[in-house]
Amino acid sequence: MLERIFTILKKEFLQVLRDPRMKTTIFISPMVQVLIFGYAATMDITNVPTAVYDLDNTKESREVMRDFSYSQYFNIKRHLSNEQQMLRVIDRSSVNAVFKFNRGFARDIVGNNNAQLQVIVDGTDSNAASIILSYAGQITGKYNYRRMQERLWASAGKEVNYPSVDLRDRRWFNENLESKNFFLPGVIALIVTMMSLLLSSMAIVREKEIGTMEQLIVSPIRPIELMLGKLIPFGIIALVQLCLITTIGVLWFHLPVRGSFFFLFICTLAYLLTSLGAGLFISTVSSTQQEAMMSVFLFYFPATLLSGFAYPIANMPKLIQYITYLNPLRYYLVILRSIFLKGSGIRLLWDELCVLLIIGVGVIVLSSLRFRKRLG
Repeated sequence: MLERIFTILKKEFLQVLRDPRMKTTIFISPMVQVLIFGYAATMDITNVPTAVYDLDNTKESREVMRDFSYSQYFNIKRHLSNEQQMLRVIDRSSVNAVFKFNRGFARDIVGNNNAQLQVIVDGTDSNAASIILSYAGQITGKYNYRRMQERLWASAGKEVNYPSVDLRDRRWFNENLESKNFFLPGVIALIVTMMSLLLSSMAIVREKEIGTMEQLIVSPIRPIELMLGKLIPFGIIALVQLCLITTIGVLWFHLPVRGSFFFLFICTLAYLLTSLGAGLFISTVSSTQQEAMMSVFLFYFPATLLSGFAYPIANMPKLIQYITYLNPLRYYLVILRSIFLKGSGIRLLWDELCVLLIIGVGVIVLSSLRFRKRLG
């Protein structure tokens, strides 16, 4: 049995690695992807393109806008002179936010009245708009606090102390709240998933297209031996890819690794049972490589959207949340983020690891049963 598996394994390695373009796809493409996504996959919003429409044009309005421009969040690009310009820059997405000061802004502040500052935000991206409004609220709150202190000091002739709540925050696991530390483990999971699915989905259907399926039919190889012989090479390639892209994430993007690399490999092996098994199942039901590739994308995108990579599963409808329990990528993402950021081990992640093993073994068995040593 081992000799037959080793023969299939050797054949797969030679078939995959003899093509220079395939070597580039397998080893160079993942590294390029992690470099691109490492910069692109971020929720941090800074230097928001901003315009100012100041009808008051006073010292007070300029002081408020100075607070906004001195922060790292807003980049004042334009000063507007009429309503038409304000509508135009928003319609054309030239800026993401416009601050409008009405006439009498300074008079209301000096007269102890509520002065109104209007912020107009491009709501096309609702998440970005919410973050921009949150930044604006924080900066405005700091300005109000400073004005209140100045007013109390001026009226009392000395510094005045008054009751307040001093909130002291402490961030665990991601101290600087850098979104790349949250997204990069997800990017690693997505790349491993995509490459393992693509490679394994071509395994059986390629034999049909190049005409070597007849040789497999008349050979003494059993279905499970063929499955293992085709799984192991792609599993080894996926582990090499994991090492490469993890090294880039740690050395280039300074991704913290607080957990065990050995445990990371064990969990990845369990996850590869599911992704490689799913690819092999697609290969057994497909007639051509084009059909297999289309099936991979039909499986990959829903799995990504329902994994919690970008959208919290807790915010999804209840029915969709139940469906995500069948998605192995969901559990692998939890494992990766816990290992990288929290340093979690088997004691905390054994639930997810057991689910991956159950799904993986089930998919491998299903692929083996689906394969028949006959054409078609």
